[in-house]
Amino acid sequence: MTIKAVLFDFGGVFTPSPFSALRAWHVEKGLDPAVGLRTVFGPYDQDTDHPWHQLERGELSLAAAAERIKAAAAEQGLELDLFKIFKAMAGNAGVCSDMVEKAFELRAAGYRTALLTNNIKEFSGGWRAMIPADDMFDVIVDSSAVGMRKPDPRIYRMALQRLGVEPEESVFLDDAAGNVEAARAVGIHAILVEDDHTGALAELDRFLAR
Repeated sequence: MTIKAVLFDFGGVFTPSPFSALRAWHVEKGLDPAVGLRTVFGPYDQDTDHPWHQLERGELSLAAAAERIKAAAAEQGLELDLFKIFKAMAGNAGVCSDMVEKAFELRAAGYRTALLTNNIKEFSGGWRAMIPADDMFDVIVDSSAVGMRKPDPRIYRMALQRLGVEPEESVFLDDAAGNVEAARAVGIHAILVEDDHTGALAELDRFLAR
């Protein structure tokens, strides 16, 4: 079936991957990245009551989630201050111009476009200032605004409904493998985005050429 819409994640697609940045931060501190990532983000391929998941669903404030994550880390003998981690990761922040250009190109070509992001309320103004989101996307679905987060299938269906397309008429790009698998389970064509975007963009072009 012809592709009519392309959906994008934000972090790790339009910016360098926060997962890669956090891994690098842990290595620099001599900590185990796997333990740190799970402590901060929880089992990211699931939707649970981990503080970060609650934060992304808009159920907790950033300050409250940071305190709970700090306490959970302390129980494992780790000193993890979420605000210090964000500050350290800020140096890796930036916009990936290749993805921005692709989103504009797709919309100009007549494809419907959407941003489907797991995000937090306190970051809303920040990420929206990084890209001209309203000019790039027909639909924006922010987890903290709708009370659902990937990989919950309902958030994918919400995005599709707002776009007015069927799952098989869409392609989704995300840097988290669990979110990609969840999209495929809904029937969406999905692409895993790595730090080098070349492969993901080539795969997207192959889908669009079918």
